[in-house]
Amino acid sequence: MAKKTGKDKSPRIVNRRARHDYHIMETLEVGLALLGSEVKSVRDGQVSLAEGYARIEPADMQLYLYEVDIARYVHSGPDGHETKRRRKLLAHSRQIKQLLALTTDKGTTLIPLTMYFVRGRVKLELAVARGKRSYDKRDTMKQRESDREIRKAMTRKRI
Repeated sequence: MAKKTGKDKSPRIVNRRARHDYHIMETLEVGLALLGSEVKSVRDGQVSLAEGYARIEPADMQLYLYEVDIARYVHSGPDGHETKRRRKLLAHSRQIKQLLALTTDKGTTLIPLTMYFVRGRVKLELAVARGKRSYDKRDTMKQRESDREIRKAMTRKRI
């Protein structure tokens, strides 16, 4: 039998809008409680994180993921999973309390950044974020452009 490595060949699902629309303050890796057909859809890359967000339910101090669209698995049959259901996120209680403290400020939210596999388990990178204003987005684009110009000038200088 071939030796298994830690790398998984499944795609890494990235929320590209997150870094454009939010200032990322802190990140945390959490697990997901998924059904079998959902895991197979994630392996196929059939996930949309764009509208997703997470929330801590204060009644039971649990972390849940909302509005993440995991498409139905083609071969699951008629009893497939619901595509936009509430999914439980797996984190330590001290991490959940820390996230609760960070998100009590007005304007902060928990958003998913990336979804990937680690040793056969689905993991989600969750971020504490604050929404950007339109002028913040313009400043970010200007900064990125100036960094690109500097890198370009430095490569010309090495000749």
